[in-house]
Amino acid sequence: MARAGVTVERLAEAAAELADEVGLENVTVSELARRFGVRDASLYSHIRNAHELRVRVAVLALAELADRVATALAGRAGKDALVAFANAYRDYAKEHPGRYTAMQVELDPETAAASAARRHSDMTRAILRGYSLAEPDQTDAVRLLGSTFHGFVSLEQAGGFRHHPRGADESWSRVLDTVDVALRNWPAHTGDADAGAP
Repeated sequence: MARAGVTVERLAEAAAELADEVGLENVTVSELARRFGVRDASLYSHIRNAHELRVRVAVLALAELADRVATALAGRAGKDALVAFANAYRDYAKEHPGRYTAMQVELDPETAAASAARRHSDMTRAILRGYSLAEPDQTDAVRLLGSTFHGFVSLEQAGGFRHHPRGADESWSRVLDTVDVALRNWPAHTGDADAGAP
């Protein structure tokens, strides 16, 4: 590929493909330069360093997943929406393990604000409104969903369920059933745990 074909967008896409193939931690400027058929130095006119490259992969992945989740959620509510959201999240992580890992990269506030991170938050909160959760319970529930989905997917990616006779799909289904029950029976808010503390 000629140097003239190198753009920031194409670098991000190539880095995302490489991350899925070899893992985000193995994405280097040198390997990308090889793929583009250019010297390392020529890429530095487009990116500052490998960290910026990973941030760009994170931003790309957040947008891709937001689009996928939005499509999955169309016309759904309640448990159907919860399951559609969760399955889109898990399926994306399975199909794009490097990009999924990139989504865990901490973004600076300006980059986060300009990324699809807000769309993810808005869609999660839309699901929770179907369970009649208002603040501050909604924030707690957003954190519950994020922790549950990310924890399961991360363990699955690491091979944590591989050697157990019960399939991961069966457990995932039960996890979603349990989360649905928890959201439908959310305990009444009793104020901040540290309210009134000295």
